[in-house]
Amino acid sequence: MSFFAALERHNAVFTTMHNHANDVQTLFSAVTNSLSSGGKIVWLGNGGSAADSQHLAAELMVRYKNERAPLASIALTTDTSILTAHPNDFNFDTVFERQVQGLVQANDVVIGLTTSGQSNNVNLALAAANEIGAFTVALTGRDGGKVKDIAQLAIIVQSQETARIQEAHMFIGHWLCEALDKEFTP
Repeated sequence: MSFFAALERHNAVFTTMHNHANDVQTLFSAVTNSLSSGGKIVWLGNGGSAADSQHLAAELMVRYKNERAPLASIALTTDTSILTAHPNDFNFDTVFERQVQGLVQANDVVIGLTTSGQSNNVNLALAAANEIGAFTVALTGRDGGKVKDIAQLAIIVQSQETARIQEAHMFIGHWLCEALDKEFTP
């Protein structure tokens, strides 16, 4: 595998990112409104998307670049007791849905990361968040999968390659963190 071939595939995805400018502005506005009204940002995903969820939640709670107050943010992928007890007692498909039902309020933003858009546990969680009245966002790829019809805002990265989709999701997440730093730094 050539390094340059991988870099070209990365660059090809990133040349399409300008197509998401309006959507990421909508995301920023929703998150800003939520945080300003006492809401929180809830992240979830599987595998690499779980790690990205944790990373972005930490950037908001701790800091991205600027010294500022913590921004209320949590990843539903961090509690090993819940992540093992729930599938043991119920079903892995509902592991995030149950947490959403217990933790999410109407003024929150729930962001699901799923490169395929087909992750049933992410889709059920976003549907539950919709029922609560929270604003739901899907960061996804490929053709958007089922999640594009569930989330109120679906940002679909134009790629079939999981790694390239995840790189784009992290770019969007880091841009959001930087914009929020500017918004919430005194």
